[in-house]
Amino acid sequence: MQNRLFCLVALMAFTVNSLLAQDKSDISTHTVQFVTVDQDVKLEVLDWGGTGRPLVFLAGGGRTAHDYDEFAPKFTAKYHVYGITRRGFGASSKPAPTVANYAADRLGDDVLAVMNALKLNRPVLIGHSLAGEELSSIGSRYPEKVAGLIYLDAAYPWAFYDQAKGDSWLDMLAVKKDLDALAAGATYDRAFVQDLSANVSQLAKDMPDEAKRLASMPGGLPGAPPPISLAMLFGEQKYAKIPVPVLAISAVPHNLDGAPGDAATKAALKAADLTRTAALANTFEAGVPSARVIRIANADHTIFRSNEAEVFQDIDVFLSKHD
Repeated sequence: MQNRLFCLVALMAFTVNSLLAQDKSDISTHTVQFVTVDQDVKLEVLDWGGTGRPLVFLAGGGRTAHDYDEFAPKFTAKYHVYGITRRGFGASSKPAPTVANYAADRLGDDVLAVMNALKLNRPVLIGHSLAGEELSSIGSRYPEKVAGLIYLDAAYPWAFYDQAKGDSWLDMLAVKKDLDALAAGATYDRAFVQDLSANVSQLAKDMPDEAKRLASMPGGLPGAPPPISLAMLFGEQKYAKIPVPVLAISAVPHNLDGAPGDAATKAALKAADLTRTAALANTFEAGVPSARVIRIANADHTIFRSNEAEVFQDIDVFLSKHD
């Protein structure tokens, strides 16, 4: 858990000021509506207008659709562009912070509900950071409902699970799920034991590398996140097959010039980030045959801002091939 928390905090730490500034006011022309996606749950949906195939932008963890107020309108010349603020954030409803309310598939179902309500026919979904799990949830379960998926620095383990290497956090959740099911009265049969054994075995393989990663992390580790973010953390799921056209644009490595610490600490942080981001991009590329993975060196986590022109061009090329 600490490694996953460190990853989430490190990704966001160097873009907080610009993100907060973005929230001060709406800076683009759009309409706002609220779409019911579940009992007593409505999501804020922005419509920037345009004509053509629908594009739907999904914000990163803790953010809102307004993060795209400058970027999304650039696509309205060719496409009808929308943005969704997920439950728990911004003006959207904030149900209780339980795993059931914020599990990855639940969040993916929210996006599907908006698509159905607005009668969006096979849109392309574009998601930043944690929104990668919503993209993968929909793409893996309902590939026929989307024309493509675009991951903006979002191709992390919550978006793609490497079955060969495993992931310590997702494998811990798998063991927890088995034990919770057993405590709730699940049948203790051969199939259950085999599943639990496989999950425990994979977790045991993960832990030595996890211990090494924790030991190599510079600086202190973050504390527990807010309740809704914690529910989302425990609601992550494994997505190993994404059978739709995919574009992933990743920062390899991130721009960490603004990181705190002395020169040695910064150097260690940058080296660790390069190793981690390169491995993630390679894993996603190898594991998702339909994906084109583009690596941009020294980009911010909010890659659609720091490298706006390049990201726009890459997305436009991808869209032109999947109209």
